[in-house]
Amino acid sequence: MPDRPPAVFVLSAEHWPALFPSAVLRRIGELVACDPVLVVDRFDDARLDGRLADLEILITGWGCPAIDVPLLDAMPKLRAVLHAAGSVKGHLCPEVWDRGIAVSSAASANAVPVAEFTLGAILLAGKGAFGLRERYRREQGFQLGYIHPDVGNYGRTVGIIGASRIGRQVIDLLRPLDFHVQVYDPYADDLPGVDLTTLLSTSDIVSVHAPSTPETYRMIGPQELALMPDGATLINTARGQLVDTEALIAELRSGRLAAVIDVTDPEPLPPGSPLFSLPNAFVTPHIAGSHGNELTRLGACVADELQRFLSGDPLRFPVTLAELGRGA
Repeated sequence: MPDRPPAVFVLSAEHWPALFPSAVLRRIGELVACDPVLVVDRFDDARLDGRLADLEILITGWGCPAIDVPLLDAMPKLRAVLHAAGSVKGHLCPEVWDRGIAVSSAASANAVPVAEFTLGAILLAGKGAFGLRERYRREQGFQLGYIHPDVGNYGRTVGIIGASRIGRQVIDLLRPLDFHVQVYDPYADDLPGVDLTTLLSTSDIVSVHAPSTPETYRMIGPQELALMPDGATLINTARGQLVDTEALIAELRSGRLAAVIDVTDPEPLPPGSPLFSLPNAFVTPHIAGSHGNELTRLGACVADELQRFLSGDPLRFPVTLAELGRGA
């Protein structure tokens, strides 16, 4: 077997077993020389003494500390950083790209469960399931055979805010179904789109998938919510900061809108928040992203990228410095 390049896992040990179960770890071990039980969450860990200078591959994840210029200087042979999570904003400095180090992220793999969660929320919202469940619980009975006139997904208009990795996966999942899908994203030149005002005022269901940047902070505020038609539903699985929480609460209190909210601002919500008790608010504790057995998909994504990189093939999910500023 040819010499395998030295590598190390740099992430929280809490998540390591789920990200890299034995089958995935075996694949990685066939490609790189790494201690299969060595996982560090800081670079001054004594177990790394004497290893940094020879490292060629970093496999990172949640809990990875910042990689700055002095640290890069200590790893002169570093060729790739493969991230078993979403954004790399929090731990990579721009000099990583300046030095020609390849960067890959499992953000697309992490997008899968979010898109699946969103599809489920859209389908249930269109059927009126959230509100009718509350009514059933309250009245503890219903008229058998009654046809609800205002529910159903046939011909519903769904507005997608942000043609991100997740937004595009949601669009793909909706494509075979009988929805009319419209998109707002000022950077998505490859997709036919509408302006935000049109999307909000003409969509039955609005799903937020834009990144959290200074430009998108509270992009859905009182004026934007007021544009949404009576009975419309807002879904947010992106970041809580994109939606003005108090403005949303005001609309929900009026009974005019409904919401499916997996992320909030602040997060977690403070005890006693009206969002916990409003019947038209379906709030979940940031569960749309990868949890449980879904973490293995992220580790498998890294193993796939590692094989591509060492074979000289293009990475499937590269992260460029140019796109970093617009990412989540």
